[in-house]
Amino acid sequence: MRTRRSRWIAAPVAVVVALVLAGCTQAQLQGYMPSTPGLTNHVDRIMGLWTTSWIVLMLVGILTWGLMIWAGIAYRRRRGQTGLPAQLRYHMPIEIFFTIVPVILVAGFFAFTARDQAIIEEPIEDPDYSVTVYGKRWAWDFVYERDGQDPVYYQGLQAMNDPESNLIDPESLPTMYLPTNSSIEITLESRDVAHSFWVVEFLYKKDMLPGVTNHMYFETGPDEGILRGKCAELCGEYHSLMLFNVELISPEEYDAYLESLEAEGNVGAIDETVNPNIGLRPGTSEEGEDH
Repeated sequence: MRTRRSRWIAAPVAVVVALVLAGCTQAQLQGYMPSTPGLTNHVDRIMGLWTTSWIVLMLVGILTWGLMIWAGIAYRRRRGQTGLPAQLRYHMPIEIFFTIVPVILVAGFFAFTARDQAIIEEPIEDPDYSVTVYGKRWAWDFVYERDGQDPVYYQGLQAMNDPESNLIDPESLPTMYLPTNSSIEITLESRDVAHSFWVVEFLYKKDMLPGVTNHMYFETGPDEGILRGKCAELCGEYHSLMLFNVELISPEEYDAYLESLEAEGNVGAIDETVNPNIGLRPGTSEEGEDH
């Protein structure tokens, strides 16, 4: 009997040890989050909260599953046994344990989440760059602030797809440019209904509500590249096509891009009252019906 029980105990232990000894890839270490360490000053913090939470929950799961398997084996009906086993009405130490431990876990998750969110939401007093983003059905406008000069802007159009739901002309997606190695403030506004600004690789999103101004603050790292963005709040029929890109470029390239917008005549302040439906593609109505 001891030999059989030893085997039941040794098997899961061997599996856990094998997994630990096998090591983890970078993707596993960051919890398969769709980003890279150091992309912004908040990304590593969010990854750490995510992976630590999963580790804690996995340990709780292993303990729970182990106790269930052990109870099923240790107290199974033996050959020759009849009737019901001895009934236990309550066990105060176990009930206290099963009450206190979940409360501690929930309180711990809340405390660490509140701490990290407070750090992420902390305003940057004097950011290097400021951009205002306007969400609209179903595209994006980007207004780039400039020290001592009028702002410049870009107004985007709604993405389009074919009957098989393949994106048509991905290169025409609205693109917001941001400089690397810089502190940035993004002001979020809505032209019409509730939207949500989500840069996937930033691992953070924020609502854009009519009449409400929200802000995001972060510092970009040294890496350049193109990131994915989308609306994360159901905002109408073409919500799924409210896509955009974020391109991280050097500060010198960023300044040159703003100069190109100025050369195109896109100069001046635009607010949430300007051209609320300019995001629509030609031949599409506000209700999403083709003309």
